[in-house]
Amino acid sequence: MQFNLSILTVFAASSLASLANPLPTLDGKVPLVIGHRGASGYLPDHTLESYRLAIQLGADYIEPDLVSTSDGVLIARHEPILGGTTDVASHPEFAARRTTRVLDGVSVTDWFASDFTLAEIKTLHAVQPNASRNQGFNGLYEIPTFDEVIALAKFEGTAVGRTVGIYPETKHPTFHDNLGLSLEEPLLVSLTAAGWNSAGAPVFIQSFEVSNLQQLNTLTDVPLIQLIDADDVRPDGSLSLVAPYAQPYDFVVGGDLRTFADLLTPAGLDFVNDYADGIGPWKPYLLKTRIYDTNNDGVAEDRNGDGIVNIQDREVVGDTGIIGEAHAAGLYVHAFTFRNDASLYGFTDPIEEYQTYFKLGLDGLFSDFPDTAFAARAAVVPEASTWTVGIAVATLAGTVFRRRLRS
Repeated sequence: MQFNLSILTVFAASSLASLANPLPTLDGKVPLVIGHRGASGYLPDHTLESYRLAIQLGADYIEPDLVSTSDGVLIARHEPILGGTTDVASHPEFAARRTTRVLDGVSVTDWFASDFTLAEIKTLHAVQPNASRNQGFNGLYEIPTFDEVIALAKFEGTAVGRTVGIYPETKHPTFHDNLGLSLEEPLLVSLTAAGWNSAGAPVFIQSFEVSNLQQLNTLTDVPLIQLIDADDVRPDGSLSLVAPYAQPYDFVVGGDLRTFADLLTPAGLDFVNDYADGIGPWKPYLLKTRIYDTNNDGVAEDRNGDGIVNIQDREVVGDTGIIGEAHAAGLYVHAFTFRNDASLYGFTDPIEEYQTYFKLGLDGLFSDFPDTAFAARAAVVPEASTWTVGIAVATLAGTVFRRRLRS
């Protein structure tokens, strides 16, 4: 593995007084680098080792996706299913646990974390779910609890001399509620025990659903982020909205016809601002691209001349205006997901992609490769250093207070 470690020490002595942020972020602060599932481009997702590496590579926040065990303990997994991210299939004692359930309207056959106790989960080990990435760390690392992730963030933050934040996502809250395994209450219990259940704590809570964020808005002052999804990007750059990526699933259950895209209209942003502090959109919502099609026959062409036609060949049309509209509504914008090895819509160089989004005024981004994100940010904000979280959380209390007054 090769990391941009040298960049991490260059600016470590920077001070708050020296920071000059040229980017049009909501609060004038430098954008956050969020380690997506840790440093998942290098190590298996959602392991303490992946989170630790993300911190070492410059991430301001680490992101644990939270699901529940059968005994109500929150663990870090990308989904409630275990087959793709653990070695559960190699455990014959759990073969009979493989079952079929409906997850957000989709029938899924797999092993579900909610059928395992924490003690049983701890017999499993993580694997790299992306076949194109390094498989050499499969089977080495345990599945961590949320409490263990918090403890790691605090310990490693002390080790590197800066505050490291956490950015938990409540995964499929309606699914968990229907099992009697609500995510919100144990999440807040853990934050309270850690001394991080407050507006000024280095914490964001995110969800693709709405009602659980509305519930959390009445229970905590921790800033909340409404995630915004889509299914695909059409040739003309518009977003495809196909179930289960078209709507928050609690909207589906409740008969609310609004889509994720509807939440990005002026009325939608005003609605979100009643219960949340920001939005977390899939990045194609923010920067429009379209297929490269010089003869207008509707067939994508090889723009970069590498002999392969893929999403990197799309041409960038420009800013959709959503970041500015969200800022006007008082909302932060944290976009997902940036990867060196995939999802480069209209770009061949990930540094160029990061910098393009930073210059739009993005307030933060989720990256599988936080060292690349850190390096890209340092190039456009030379004074930005590893104390970014401390600056950001100093402004959050006021933001949450403004949201509370309207709620």
